[in-house]
Amino acid sequence: MILADENIVSAVVSRLREDGWDVVWIAEVAPSMADPNVLARAVSDGRVLLTDDKDFGELVVREGRAHRGVVLLRLAGMSVIERAELVSRLFASASAELVDAFTVVERDGRVRVRRAAPEPSDP
Repeated sequence: MILADENIVSAVVSRLREDGWDVVWIAEVAPSMADPNVLARAVSDGRVLLTDDKDFGELVVREGRAHRGVVLLRLAGMSVIERAELVSRLFASASAELVDAFTVVERDGRVRVRRAAPEPSDP
C-alpha cells in the first residue's frame, strides 16, 4: 500500500497501479495538503509514502516523526517514463524493505535505506 505525494508524476502513479499496487495519490484526494498531514495520513492508513519532497527527510530523520516508510525520489532530469520504470522495479524487488525505512532513490539507480534504530527494551 502506497501513498503518493502530490508531487509524484502521474506516470509513476499509473505504472504502480498497472503493476497491481494499491496507490492513493494526494493530488486526487487532498491537493495542497501540508507535509505533516500527508505523513500523518500515511501512518494512519498504514502506507509507505512516495515523494520527491526533501522536506520529509527533515520530518522523519531530524524530527523523528512516525512513519510506515518513506521513499524519497531524487530523479531530476529523468523522463517520466524512466522514472516510472525505476520506481516500478524498486517496488517489485524491494517492497518489504521499504516498510518502516527511509529510502532515497538516486537517478543513477543507487538506493540508500536507513532503518530506524530499534527502541531499547525494558530491563
